[in-house]
Amino acid sequence: MPDVMWMQGVEWLAAAASDPRACKREWDQGTGTVLMEAGRFWDVLSVPEQLGLLALDILWNDPLRAPGPTLVDTASRRVGFFLPPDPASRWVGSGLRHAGKGSWVAVPPPYRAARFLEWLIPPDGTGDLHTAVPLELALQRANGTLAVLAPPPGG
Repeated sequence: MPDVMWMQGVEWLAAAASDPRACKREWDQGTGTVLMEAGRFWDVLSVPEQLGLLALDILWNDPLRAPGPTLVDTASRRVGFFLPPDPASRWVGSGLRHAGKGSWVAVPPPYRAARFLEWLIPPDGTGDLHTAVPLELALQRANGTLAVLAPPPGG
């Protein structure tokens, strides 16, 4: 059964590429990453790593809904949450970057890491993504936790 899920994840993710066949070939034989345009099948909200990991942990605590595809870039220390495309979306906060239509995102295959990119939660092929409101609430809670844990100024 896991093989079916991986293949569905590959097909779903590759469908976002302008040339899905070339995308899969690059994943298998090239550098392992493909630049894909956001805004068609998904947008990506990129946040600082510590904030993103805390928010993801909060999202996992919802017994009714598993978090959507989530990518980590260990070189830039950022976490990317895949969301439904929303051209009117406005994400405000320190270090938040929203990649929508016209933005390009480096994406590894769902079945392995590539360079510094690794799936924390790979796409499963169903098309399920993070939803904005629960993600925003998790980021707010995580931000509150980080504020409490921050060392005092000058300390």
